[in-house]
Amino acid sequence: MIRKRTSPVPHPLKGTHFLRFLLLLLFATRHQPAQAQQSIRLTAGWEYVKQDLGGIWEAVRPAAPGSPETVPLWTPVTLPHCFNAVDAVAPDINYYQGPGWYRTQLAVQNPYANGRTLLHFEGAGQKTEVYIHTTKVGSHVGGYDEWTVDITQAVADFQKMEAYQKQFKGKVPISIRCDNSRDLEMMPSDLSDFNLYGGLYRYLNLTYVPALYAERLMAHAAVDAAGQTGTLGLKIAFPATVATGTNAPVVVRLLDPRGKVVGQYRGAVRVAAGEVAVTDFKLKKPLLWSPENPRQYAVEVTVGEGPRAWRLTTSVGFRHIEFVEKRPFKLNGQRLLLRGTHRHEDHAGVAAAMTEPQIRQEMLLMKQMGVNFIRLGHYQQSRIVLNLCDSLGIVVWEEVPWCRGGLGGTVYQEQGRRMMTNMVQQHYNHPSIIIWGLGNENDWPNDFPEFDKEKIRTYMKELNDLAHQLDPSRYTAIRRCDFAKDIPDVYSPSIWAGWYRGIYTDYKKVSAEEFKQVKRFLHVEWGGDSHAGRHSETPDNALAKIKTGQGADERAGDASLFGGSARVSKDGDWSESYICNLIDWHLKEQETMPWLSGTAYWPFKDFSTPVRPDNPVPYMNQKGVVERDLTPKESYYVFQSYWTDKPMAHIYGHSWPVRWGEPGELKMVKVYSNCERAELFVNGKSYGFKTRDSQNFPAAGLSWQVPLVAGTNQVRAVAYQGKQRVEDQISFRYQTEKWATPARLTLTKTADANGLVTVEAQLCDAQGVPCLDAANWLRFSLAGEGRLHDDLGTSSGSSRVQAYNGRAIIRLTATPGQTTVAVQSPGLPAAVLAL
Repeated sequence: MIRKRTSPVPHPLKGTHFLRFLLLLLFATRHQPAQAQQSIRLTAGWEYVKQDLGGIWEAVRPAAPGSPETVPLWTPVTLPHCFNAVDAVAPDINYYQGPGWYRTQLAVQNPYANGRTLLHFEGAGQKTEVYIHTTKVGSHVGGYDEWTVDITQAVADFQKMEAYQKQFKGKVPISIRCDNSRDLEMMPSDLSDFNLYGGLYRYLNLTYVPALYAERLMAHAAVDAAGQTGTLGLKIAFPATVATGTNAPVVVRLLDPRGKVVGQYRGAVRVAAGEVAVTDFKLKKPLLWSPENPRQYAVEVTVGEGPRAWRLTTSVGFRHIEFVEKRPFKLNGQRLLLRGTHRHEDHAGVAAAMTEPQIRQEMLLMKQMGVNFIRLGHYQQSRIVLNLCDSLGIVVWEEVPWCRGGLGGTVYQEQGRRMMTNMVQQHYNHPSIIIWGLGNENDWPNDFPEFDKEKIRTYMKELNDLAHQLDPSRYTAIRRCDFAKDIPDVYSPSIWAGWYRGIYTDYKKVSAEEFKQVKRFLHVEWGGDSHAGRHSETPDNALAKIKTGQGADERAGDASLFGGSARVSKDGDWSESYICNLIDWHLKEQETMPWLSGTAYWPFKDFSTPVRPDNPVPYMNQKGVVERDLTPKESYYVFQSYWTDKPMAHIYGHSWPVRWGEPGELKMVKVYSNCERAELFVNGKSYGFKTRDSQNFPAAGLSWQVPLVAGTNQVRAVAYQGKQRVEDQISFRYQTEKWATPARLTLTKTADANGLVTVEAQLCDAQGVPCLDAANWLRFSLAGEGRLHDDLGTSSGSSRVQAYNGRAIIRLTATPGQTTVAVQSPGLPAAVLAL
């Protein structure tokens, strides 16, 4: 078992990085996109019911005194909240798609005379209706863009109703209906490889504004490639509710990354609905934004005077971006190899309802892995994510959710236009964004009887033109729609070498061929699935079955685990060992492709999907380098060894407690490190130094063939980078006994800490020898007091799971003497453990 790890995921607030990360996080918190100073997050005091109501009156009617017959039954919840926090990964059911209701009561006290009261939604899925008492005040279609409802008049009307004022004790009842029902005329398609979650799964804010206010600040920061001259153009957008035709005083301050005022403006703007120009600034040699130095300037705009003045703040970064045709990407005049990954809004235990601390933890883990680029798939994401990309220095491709299914009708197409407009306007100021995505896998039919490529091309051209009209300074892109690859500025074909097609050594050749066919090539989505905790002594065996020279794209049916041609996605072992080799090969090759703009591994974190019920963790896409609860897999450290500078070393196999083989057989031990050289010790004996060479596969040459002893083995690696030294060590057992077919199960308690008990199921043959390559399905159950933690979508958090190396663990809350756990596998006797 693991005894010690001395190269863990670095804590963001330890060591030499303390000040840097502290400043980055403070900056991310201080410099928010244009928003109100009178804004309150509405997180507590909510109730929820997972069904529809007969009408809005059911949400607000008074309960009969002493009556137990009030239905439906409402459950207290905290926002953000997702319908599908549990059922998205339930192994035996489809996740819930339908309506759900939320309700609360608010004390509304607008401090501005004649001001407006707004509800600001940072995102809600997928169709939403908002009510003040019984009055519908707004609605929205689309689960990912921000939107606002003005509740001023409805609140005023309700406050005049004395009878209801008494019922609600002076508070205002708010009810919200969310609905994620299937709808072909809504983006994204239900054919998508991710859940269309329901609920108030992003933050909801109560916002007070004065009578004269601006709802949006547009800040366009630009700089020439040499970094000599920077320009900043400012516009503000007034809502339709303000009185127009008058002049409003405006004050602007521009602060550099150190907080020094470097630009000021006093003047007036003519109030008119829509965008109004404010002023321009010119700066000599501005401090530039980059992944290494994500320096941002603060913009403060005040509209009006005195106590009714309205202040907006935002952050901007001066950077010059260029996707050179038939060349790599340039940032600030220099080549930047985009080293990327992807993010879905999904997390263990909460689904889409990630809190700000959870989002921050995830983004920091990405940065610490060495990421400088992220594609936000496949929809506009939280402002919190974009703020962190700005402050951490992560370049962004963000896209609208036109994903799979074909092309719908008028309502469908209007939603796409609206979501493109909202995405660009709402995230316009973020220096991290370099690409607006037009869609994903738009060559995927089946939502409609008609699949017309020319109509898809026409609509894609429309979205492309709209994106450029809204923002001429950034590029457009799509992934995987070859019949439309000439439309966007940047194109990513489907290349899955070593997973859905071909073998991973095909990667460079296939990529070079695709590069020649487009103006600007950027490869997003590559990799493969790995079942966390599953390892292999012979991970590449499946490659012998694969035909080469037939491309590396994903085709219809390739994601299925059944039928079709031989492919690793179906015939491989889904081990961490194989995926580490695949990633290792890709990363070594990317260092020798001078024409490459960059790539993005798919994805960073395992996520739930309705189209993969048969995966080793049901309903999970397991291609992440961390699990759904952010537990790193071994592949996380492969990326670190190529993409980071801070010295690190990681021995492969921290989650591999038992290896196997013949007595005296030499076994490979790999060390993933970014250091110049490393020395390996096995059971106290040195096996010498190896020098790192990125082109020496595997593990950049840091691999040793060593003998292991039956029983416990201690392995230690010491790596050196100049005078700096880092080390890592693990302990594991080596099994030389042969095993036959699994014949029985054992169930053992292995840990009891922090209120959680861990139990491990093990598949053994008739003689009791552990079957270390067994991948049988296991199902855990519990009787008595307690609860299985089986709704996480992880290898250790699912009641139904494939064994990894003949074993699986699960955690539970138990009451001593009153809890019994069982595990079953088809065709084998159940094992039972009383706790």
